[in-house]
Amino acid sequence: MCGIVGYTGDREAQELLLSSLKRLEYRGYDSAGIAIVSGEITIFKDKGNINNLSKQIPKMKGRTGIAHTRWATHGVPMKNNSHPFSDCTSRFALVHNGIIENYQEIKDELMKKGHIFSSETDSEVIVHLIEDFFKEIGDTEKAVRATVKRLEGSYAILLIEKESNRIFAIRNRSPLVIGLGDGENFIASDVPALLEHTSSVIYLQEGDIAEVTPERVLITDHDGNAMKREAQEIEWSLEDAEKGGYKHFMLKEIFEQPSAIQDSMRGRWVEPADRYNHRSLRSIKIVACGTSYHAGLTGKYILEEILKIPVTVEVASEYRYSPPIRENSTVILITQSGETADTIAAAVEARRRGGRTIAITNVVGSTITREVDEVIYTQAGPEMGVAATKTFTTQLVALYQLALRYGVESGRLDYDDAKEIERELRLIPRKVRAVLDSHEDIEKVAEFLRKAENMFFIGRNINYPTAMEGALKMKEISYIHAEGYPAGELKHGPLALLTSETPVLAIACRNATFEKMLGNIREVGARESPIIVVGFKKDRRILERYADRVIDIPETIPLLSPIPVSVALQLLSYYTADMRGAEIDRPRNLAKSVTVE
Repeated sequence: MCGIVGYTGDREAQELLLSSLKRLEYRGYDSAGIAIVSGEITIFKDKGNINNLSKQIPKMKGRTGIAHTRWATHGVPMKNNSHPFSDCTSRFALVHNGIIENYQEIKDELMKKGHIFSSETDSEVIVHLIEDFFKEIGDTEKAVRATVKRLEGSYAILLIEKESNRIFAIRNRSPLVIGLGDGENFIASDVPALLEHTSSVIYLQEGDIAEVTPERVLITDHDGNAMKREAQEIEWSLEDAEKGGYKHFMLKEIFEQPSAIQDSMRGRWVEPADRYNHRSLRSIKIVACGTSYHAGLTGKYILEEILKIPVTVEVASEYRYSPPIRENSTVILITQSGETADTIAAAVEARRRGGRTIAITNVVGSTITREVDEVIYTQAGPEMGVAATKTFTTQLVALYQLALRYGVESGRLDYDDAKEIERELRLIPRKVRAVLDSHEDIEKVAEFLRKAENMFFIGRNINYPTAMEGALKMKEISYIHAEGYPAGELKHGPLALLTSETPVLAIACRNATFEKMLGNIREVGARESPIIVVGFKKDRRILERYADRVIDIPETIPLLSPIPVSVALQLLSYYTADMRGAEIDRPRNLAKSVTVE
């Protein structure tokens, strides 16, 4: 899960690479490095973030180069383990995102041949293998092809060679995008690195090898066959990917949610002509990881409520290794980046098992879009903070709209009832704005939490997954140990952990479980734990009887309550983390897009 950038053209490469790399720092930040060609290859790298690199780096002349910011998978963060890596002859330099599963086998072979390695990483093996094949073949392109046929695992690779202005870009199960310019071309692991320079891009696909020079981009497969890849125009602006005056990207993205939700809803409303195309639908399986998994758990309640059919939810890394039971269901795969390794593998497996696959993702042209039968784009715009916010709420919007569509198409949901839910859904951006307008009140609640080291989030029914997502946000950015639990399970273990120093956040939106939820809150109060309750504003007087603090949200139908509740919990986590001095946009040990297993 690293950020990589390449450039070749008529401009000096150093500053361009560093500024582009900075836009990818959410993908990795424990070390960084740069390599530039000017007759010879010059490399400068070190542990630490890109600012640390920029302060030390000498002036490096040259108009072709590559750069890397790392999130460690092999080898601790240190200079020797930082990218780029060079071979023994210093003919090549390389950066890599992914994991080479058979690297130890290859490394042992190369060491017997006299290759000397300077790092503990799997990545360094690649450049030495290219060197070894080059000695045998005498042609860089053929050496690259021979190398990729030996590699097992996931990788996005950029390779440069001395006395050349070409860059080889190689993709296998890890994203790479080429930005097209006039007399110059760019390569990156994600679009934000390119936005300052171009909006015309080519997404490389599985097995692509691109030879990129200032004048051309030639894409072939592993055997050298030419591959046609169409350029696409990116609609995001550079401004979309900047902080825009907010202290952190995460806060900006939380406040972008009214417009992101509005954009996500466009063009997917149920129409009368949509009826009766899905009468055969009998079951649905949802597969996802992390925050997307919590969206999937919420989706289970949404789909079962509307469609009245069984819905199961599985973690992608478990599904792909589960017994290969024949799928007769529709499989929904949720991934914000479209590059989540386990979810992509699950999509391939679901199709192999005979399931009809639908992806919910935010990134046009991402890998998962080519592995499924149908794609629903959340249209949330770029999300730079590692912790998902607007991509989560727009995933929920996609699930609501999918459920309504399937409900009407299958005849399980009356058209007029669907339109009534849609009317409420159209009001959600306004209600999210109301939550955001109350940010100062939520900030005061964060002050109440800032010294906690452990806490629980509890909910029932559709807001049980919301509690899990709230706990995840709190733990990943504030480093408070937080657990999400179904409130009815408190007596089955968690009550043993409650003390006067263990805050409990309870979600109590009025629905069929409201009275039960109040009973669970009383259980918590009997253990003298500090209590924060999130509920509808109209119920504030009731909730104040049981809670130390109350967070109001605007009333909506219970089915839609997870969206405004989640926004309130995002703000609470953000302000708590900020008060604790945490690194909010780049939490320790985490990366934005999990492109390795």
